[in-house]
Amino acid sequence: MYLIADGGSTKTEWILIEEQQVVMRFLTKGFNPNYTDWETITAIIDTEFPSDCPDDVEKINYYGSGCGNEKNCQLVSSALQRRFPAAEIHVSHDLMAAAHGLLGHEKGIACILGTGANSCLYDGENIVNQAISLGYLVGDEGSGTHIGKTILRDFFYGFMPADLRQDFESYYQLTHKDFIDKLYHFPQPNLYLADFCKFAGEHQNHPYIRKICSDSFNEFIRIFIERYDNFNDLSVSFVGSVAFHFKPILKACFDEKGLHLGKIIQSPADGLIDYYL
Repeated sequence: MYLIADGGSTKTEWILIEEQQVVMRFLTKGFNPNYTDWETITAIIDTEFPSDCPDDVEKINYYGSGCGNEKNCQLVSSALQRRFPAAEIHVSHDLMAAAHGLLGHEKGIACILGTGANSCLYDGENIVNQAISLGYLVGDEGSGTHIGKTILRDFFYGFMPADLRQDFESYYQLTHKDFIDKLYHFPQPNLYLADFCKFAGEHQNHPYIRKICSDSFNEFIRIFIERYDNFNDLSVSFVGSVAFHFKPILKACFDEKGLHLGKIIQSPADGLIDYYL
């Protein structure tokens, strides 16, 4: 009996497998150990796991946002070990989940484009190169936080077209003071900023929104795809809510550059099930 976990900043999907069969799937809040402390992670595990989830899990493969260094991997591992003391626990970063879930044993570029953004070059077994992720404060081009920040700046600077500005004001009823207060006191500011990307999703046919998203995705391509040798010859696949919900705009950016767009899926969970089974 073992658990597979696809952990994002927004939500985590857990899959329990027994005798080569999926016997349980459930969601909890997500977390990122770059911003989330041990106490919060353990509280999520303690309070949001179903009561009928067994304690005698033998192995856990956890893939998560922010798990790109040993310190963060150990933090998550210790929180899981507390709940499953007998389990053998392996913690890896979400890029490996993207590679396994999207590509299986095929070579290509696997990308994350959701709340955050990242990419890696995968040879069918291992990640052989990966982009440098600077996080939402400096980087994450193409992501929900990147698009959300652009929309917010244009709204407060007065650059947003009048018709969209009216919709935005009606939808969020946001003052400058409220925004500053929430930004600097919200437990996970990246999630707060990414929430404004929903407005872009609901208005993505508007020329202004299309340009914001196209510019953001072109920055993603420049930073996260064109960095790899022979990128023009490789299929580029995506996992994440932004890639999934903005697929037409993302595809148009790829077509303009003559790049090979592969799979686009919202979550790698089903691909991970196939990978392990």
